Amino acid sequence: MMRALRASGWIVAAVSAVTLSISTAWAHPPFCICKMIDATTVRCEGGFADGTGVPGVKLDVIRYDESVVLETKFSANSTVSFKRPEGEFYILFDAGPGQSFDVDYKDIR
Repeated sequence: MMRALRASGWIVAAVSAVTLSISTAWAHPPFCICKMIDATTVRCEGGFADGTGVPGVKLDVIRYDESVVLETKFSANSTVSFKRPEGEFYILFDAGPGQSFDVDYKDIR
């Protein structure tokens, strides 16, 4: 009887831990808003839906042929500014597994 109770306790703990980690991952999706601040400069602001900032989180500017134009990180105020590359590209915000977001150059105004 005690063995069954201990086993069920471990199962409940394991299921609770998995449920908590899944709900945490889905509860606060990332965002990245990029705008032209002048004729040549793009500024991106990143964060999570719960208002958490993303200082130090990776942001890459990548051409459609997958060549990387710029590898950088968000500043202490969760922003990144850079010169707009020529041609077609997208911006990849990557805060880890299940926490990435991309912005296509066509969506930057």
